[in-house]
Amino acid sequence: MPSDRAAGGRGGPQNQRLIERFLEMMAAERGASVNTLLAYQRDLEAYAEERGRDLRTAGPDDLHAHLAHLAAQGLARSSAARKLSAIRQFHRFLHGDGLSPDNPATAIDSPRAARPLPKMISRQEVERLLDAARARVTGAEGKRLIKAQRLRCLIELLYATGLRVSELASLSLRAATAEKDFILVRGKGGRERLVPVSAAARAARDDYLAVLAASGAAPSKWLFPSSGAAGHLTRQHVAVELKSLAREAGLDGDALSPHVLRHGFASHLLAGGADLRAVQQMLGHADISTTQIYTHVQAERLAEVVETHHPLAKKS
Repeated sequence: MPSDRAAGGRGGPQNQRLIERFLEMMAAERGASVNTLLAYQRDLEAYAEERGRDLRTAGPDDLHAHLAHLAAQGLARSSAARKLSAIRQFHRFLHGDGLSPDNPATAIDSPRAARPLPKMISRQEVERLLDAARARVTGAEGKRLIKAQRLRCLIELLYATGLRVSELASLSLRAATAEKDFILVRGKGGRERLVPVSAAARAARDDYLAVLAASGAAPSKWLFPSSGAAGHLTRQHVAVELKSLAREAGLDGDALSPHVLRHGFASHLLAGGADLRAVQQMLGHADISTTQIYTHVQAERLAEVVETHHPLAKKS
């Protein structure tokens, strides 16, 4: 169990007893682990020490003051949210057990964790990746040729369409070939969308299908058939092949994933002047706010350009 170090300030012993009762409830009724209990104890004792008075009389202003104190310490919003969660549960316990007249935490919003910017890939890095995929095709024969053409097709389509890797791996042959310039995709929530396909990606798809047909492979409903249980490639298999290809291209394989190519598709389109709504539709985002993260990426890159190249931004 956590230590019995007393919380400081006026009301310290009383607050400590309240915290101990809360921790006992968490252990007995919620099955909280020792590490969780220790974390709650640290958070609550820091809260009690900063307030310095009986926590049963705390109000929303006290919680706001504590959050401001945490922010002044430079605490990450995710850490502040975790600490606030402990305080919320503590006050809910006090109120629920009749130890306090109300629950001041109900009026407090959790600090929103900042949405991390997506990992990016440059156009030059995409070209190096595609060059490595084409190099695999050169001189390959038999099954190696089929795998090389398949990988080239996967890379071209991932970057040209921005499909989720699960959408591409499970793409039916009919959906991939019914329309000359488009792919019919069934995305999250069963929503269907038409995604345009570039000439280069169409050529890679046609080359792959021609090699597959010439091999005498059994007909399949999938664009990327496999002997696995699903009948088609898995997203994990695609990710492994992509990382291997990235290393051949002299890129960081650990930092590259199919989703990074999806990010590159969106970011490079917006950088070229594409309409945000059009990009949202192609990505299959239900909410445009999800797509807007790529505008933040562009804004950061523009700021970096100014800081690096503008003469007035340079330090004397």
